[in-house]
Amino acid sequence: MPHNVTLITTLAAGFGLALLLGFGAARLRLPPLVGYLLAGILLGPATPGFVADGNIAGQLAEIGVMLLMFGVGLHFSLDDLLKVRKIALPGAVVQMAVATTLGAGVALSWGWSGGGALVFGLALSVASTVVLLKALESRQVLATVNGRIAIGWLVVEDLAMVLVLVLLPPLAGVLGSAASEGGQDLWRTLGITLLRVGGFIAFMLVVGRRVFPWVLWQVTKTGSRELFTLCVVAAAVSIAYGSAQLFGVSFALGAFFAGMVLRESEFSHRAAEETLPLRDAFAVLFFVSVGMLFDPRVLLQQPLQVLVVVAIIVLGKSVAAALLVLAFRYPLNTALTVSASLAQIGEFSFILAGLGMKLGLLPPEGQSLLLAGALISIALNPLVFQAIEPVRRWVHARPGLASTLERRDDPLAELPMSTDRKYLSKQVVLVGYGRIGRRIAQALGEREIPFVVADENRELVEKLREQGMPAVSGDATDPAVLIQAHVAEARMLVIATPETIDVRRMVETARTLNPSIEVVVRGTNEEEATLLEAAHVNRVFLGEDELALSISRHVVERIEAGARATQ
Repeated sequence: MPHNVTLITTLAAGFGLALLLGFGAARLRLPPLVGYLLAGILLGPATPGFVADGNIAGQLAEIGVMLLMFGVGLHFSLDDLLKVRKIALPGAVVQMAVATTLGAGVALSWGWSGGGALVFGLALSVASTVVLLKALESRQVLATVNGRIAIGWLVVEDLAMVLVLVLLPPLAGVLGSAASEGGQDLWRTLGITLLRVGGFIAFMLVVGRRVFPWVLWQVTKTGSRELFTLCVVAAAVSIAYGSAQLFGVSFALGAFFAGMVLRESEFSHRAAEETLPLRDAFAVLFFVSVGMLFDPRVLLQQPLQVLVVVAIIVLGKSVAAALLVLAFRYPLNTALTVSASLAQIGEFSFILAGLGMKLGLLPPEGQSLLLAGALISIALNPLVFQAIEPVRRWVHARPGLASTLERRDDPLAELPMSTDRKYLSKQVVLVGYGRIGRRIAQALGEREIPFVVADENRELVEKLREQGMPAVSGDATDPAVLIQAHVAEARMLVIATPETIDVRRMVETARTLNPSIEVVVRGTNEEEATLLEAAHVNRVFLGEDELALSISRHVVERIEAGARATQ
């Protein structure tokens, strides 16, 4: 064939082999991404046989990162980001400092230079956006408080890494590099970088909020589905690329903010659905491209160093993050979810390692160890998430340990003594104060029906108390939280959280304390509703059913009103 088919062969080989090995991994009860990583290793230059084009695969993977972050932005508002800033900002900074110290300390013990050790530690400190999103989506916790904290945490890490990538070249000379750019004023560079990042955020929030939803509306009026999809994809990729070129931020961060501003459009949910197949397909290529970078020989040549790197990523970062979240008085469930989310490294680590090698700071073995750590930690990450529930059960089976970790002296974990007694008899206990919970609370308040809110977001609980609303902070699967909400005297328990994995435990606790309580739950699908009803839930509300009921009721009422008018 006379023309170049490198792109086609890369796509065909990548998708085909990823499908086979991903299917095999699933049949062996392993996460499919393990198969995707193995496909990348087989297609990479370190193994015999066909070698795919790594540059093309890397660029296709970058598109996957853009689309994934764009999709998250479509479901993540600026308000969501600000709600978790008190934990995400200091938590991410301290966790990165701890991980950097661990990595740099180990590298120094291996005889590396100070500059190389610093780059190595920084590369270990930042988690992969793609791996985090896939893990949260697979567990259906992306829209929960825990999911928002993890995403906010990673956004802070991405912003920090943007600064690191910009400041490393002018600092390279000080760190001992012979290839430093030199002649650049550090403070001037830092100031310019902060101005550019600030300018980008301001541009997206001020201009983007008005322009992009308007463009999407104009395209929607054409009635063309392909034009709508094209507009969404073009916005995600173009904004991400433009933000990187004009403002110096990463592709992922640019796409995330693009999704946030497009969320202002009423078509944001349709946009998320239309791009879902593309996001999934290109996300597979991300894992394949990671596998292509890996050289298995490092496992034989430096097994002890690889083991230490994996331990820092999976254990060191996780323990540090969990302790930080608990120190902020968040529930154990939140601490375990955030720590599992950060127990891997990915795309930013590769970029930083490449820059470190270009500047002569990071030795070649450093990049090999980082790639090995990334591959193994990504493969282990689903297993780390699966360990959350057993660990939590183990802790709660030991009341002394659970009490120490959960910090029972937290003033937000119990209702104030000044709470009006009318709220503590025949009240509604409302678990979750998101979009659904907020509307339920508003309806109860308008009819003067007493209720108590239980939510994991401490900042939200603080705000509700300032407004005079009775609320307790904590994980409602913990009996102490429902006890503090006085569920024993309650008339009804309403569970309005999108995460329904732990509903049974909440129901069991409520029934134990109050056998006659009525339980109402927000469900996500019919299969789940059947299981919840079997768990003695009085009523499960499904979004599709309630939407169909509301529409049909409106249609019938309008038709009957028209018929009466013509009589």
